[in-house]
Amino acid sequence: MEDNYEKYAIAVIIVFGAVIVGGLMGATIGFGNRTGFLFALGSATAGWIAGHAMLFDRPRIYGVLIAVATLMAIASTLALVS
Repeated sequence: MEDNYEKYAIAVIIVFGAVIVGGLMGATIGFGNRTGFLFALGSATAGWIAGHAMLFDRPRIYGVLIAVATLMAIASTLALVS
Protein backbone atom coordinates (compact mmCIF):
# COMPACT_ATOMS: atom_id res chain seq x y z
CA MET A 1 0.00 0.00 0.00
CA GLU A 2 1.18 3.47 -0.81
CA ASP A 3 2.07 5.72 2.09
CA ASN A 4 0.93 8.96 0.46
CA TYR A 5 -2.10 10.20 2.39
CA GLU A 6 -2.43 13.50 0.54
CA LYS A 7 -3.87 11.87 -2.57
CA TYR A 8 -6.49 10.00 -0.57
CA ALA A 9 -7.39 13.06 1.50
CA ILE A 10 -7.95 15.13 -1.63
CA ALA A 11 -10.03 12.33 -3.14
CA VAL A 12 -12.26 12.21 -0.06
CA ILE A 13 -12.73 15.99 -0.09
CA ILE A 14 -13.64 15.98 -3.79
CA VAL A 15 -15.95 12.96 -3.72
CA PHE A 16 -17.96 13.94 -0.65
CA GLY A 17 -17.95 17.69 -1.10
CA ALA A 18 -18.44 18.11 -4.81
CA VAL A 19 -19.97 15.08 -6.42
CA ILE A 20 -22.20 13.15 -4.02
CA VAL A 21 -23.36 15.73 -1.51
CA GLY A 22 -23.34 18.61 -3.99
CA GLY A 23 -25.96 16.81 -6.08
CA LEU A 24 -27.97 16.02 -2.97
CA MET A 25 -27.83 19.65 -1.88
CA GLY A 26 -28.98 20.76 -5.33
CA ALA A 27 -31.90 18.33 -5.27
CA THR A 28 -33.06 19.44 -1.84
CA ILE A 29 -32.86 23.11 -2.85
CA GLY A 30 -34.79 22.35 -6.01
CA PHE A 31 -37.58 20.71 -4.07
CA GLY A 32 -37.53 23.33 -1.31
CA ASN A 33 -36.69 20.86 1.45
CA ARG A 34 -34.84 22.82 4.14
CA THR A 35 -34.28 19.87 6.47
CA GLY A 36 -32.77 17.76 3.71
CA PHE A 37 -30.53 20.64 2.66
CA LEU A 38 -29.20 21.11 6.19
CA PHE A 39 -28.48 17.38 6.51
CA ALA A 40 -26.66 17.47 3.16
CA LEU A 41 -24.69 20.54 4.24
CA GLY A 42 -23.71 18.77 7.47
CA SER A 43 -22.68 15.72 5.48
CA ALA A 44 -20.52 17.81 3.17
CA THR A 45 -18.89 19.55 6.13
CA ALA A 46 -18.16 16.27 7.92
CA GLY A 47 -16.73 14.78 4.72
CA TRP A 48 -14.59 17.85 4.15
CA ILE A 49 -13.21 17.75 7.68
CA ALA A 50 -12.62 13.99 7.32
CA GLY A 51 -10.27 14.70 4.45
CA HIS A 52 -8.25 16.92 6.72
CA ALA A 53 -8.28 14.29 9.48
CA MET A 54 -6.75 11.84 7.01
CA LEU A 55 -4.24 14.45 5.94
CA PHE A 56 -3.12 14.88 9.56
CA ASP A 57 -3.01 11.08 10.07
CA ARG A 58 -5.95 10.73 12.50
CA PRO A 59 -7.58 7.44 11.39
CA ARG A 60 -10.14 7.18 14.22
CA ILE A 61 -11.36 10.74 13.73
CA TYR A 62 -11.48 10.05 10.00
CA GLY A 63 -13.62 6.96 10.51
CA VAL A 64 -16.04 8.72 12.84
CA LEU A 65 -16.41 11.68 10.48
CA ILE A 66 -17.02 9.44 7.46
CA ALA A 67 -19.68 7.58 9.45
CA VAL A 68 -21.30 10.90 10.42
CA ALA A 69 -21.18 12.11 6.82
CA THR A 70 -22.75 8.89 5.58
CA LEU A 71 -25.54 8.98 8.16
CA MET A 72 -26.30 12.62 7.40
CA ALA A 73 -26.41 11.90 3.66
CA ILE A 74 -28.84 9.06 4.32
CA ALA A 75 -30.94 11.34 6.54
CA SER A 76 -30.95 13.97 3.81
CA THR A 77 -32.10 11.44 1.24
CA LEU A 78 -34.84 10.18 3.53
CA ALA A 79 -35.98 13.76 4.21
CA LEU A 80 -36.09 14.39 0.47
CA VAL A 81 -38.16 11.33 -0.43
CA SER A 82 -40.58 11.57 2.48
